[in-house]
Amino acid sequence: MSVPARAYLSIGEVLTKLRGDFADITISKIRFLESEGLIDPQRTPSGYRKFTGTDLERLRYVLQAQRDQYLPLRVIKENLDALDRGLQPAATSGAVATPRLATVDGEMAPAAFGESSEMRLSRDELLKSSGLTENALVELESFGLIAPRGRHYDGDALSVARAVTEMGTFGIEPRHLRSFKSAADREIGLIEQVITPLNRQKNAESKARAQEVQKEIASLSIRLHASLVRGGLNRLR
Repeated sequence: MSVPARAYLSIGEVLTKLRGDFADITISKIRFLESEGLIDPQRTPSGYRKFTGTDLERLRYVLQAQRDQYLPLRVIKENLDALDRGLQPAATSGAVATPRLATVDGEMAPAAFGESSEMRLSRDELLKSSGLTENALVELESFGLIAPRGRHYDGDALSVARAVTEMGTFGIEPRHLRSFKSAADREIGLIEQVITPLNRQKNAESKARAQEVQKEIASLSIRLHASLVRGGLNRLR
């Protein structure tokens, strides 16, 4: 979808918005930060820069990090890369960025279902963040419990990896978890049956309705699963 013309800011407008907090900002400084790869504004056919709100916030982040934390541009650029990949920037030099997973009271909210995770982790980052061993990850991938998206792993892969690691402390191995994948596939198939008729309709309202139905059924399925397990465990007492 195209962005409305006035959603863009000229370099002069960006300068005006920043000067209230950063009195020494200049057009030359903005151009320098662009040349260093910290921002990447679009260009008009005639070559004028077009800044978005995201560009403006990135500039604020860079300038504040320089002023308040005295961070060099190399570190700021690493922090921006971490934020772009859904990670929490390293707190100290030499430390590693850590993933951020959004939950509500420790559980995924309905809105979390059906939305793509923006987190992008390398294989090494996934292993370090989850505590999985390389062999365990290979095994999980062979069972289909974890799969990369392109060249990276997303937040869902990290959630699975962390859960498997914690279950491993009770002697539960990846090979014991294949039934979870089978059950999840059956639930996905059920949801797909419900939303397919809506997705086949070409209007935007039906598409939006399909997304909402998908989120709600997914959330309800998790509640049902939790209730069944809790009920079964209570009968063992």
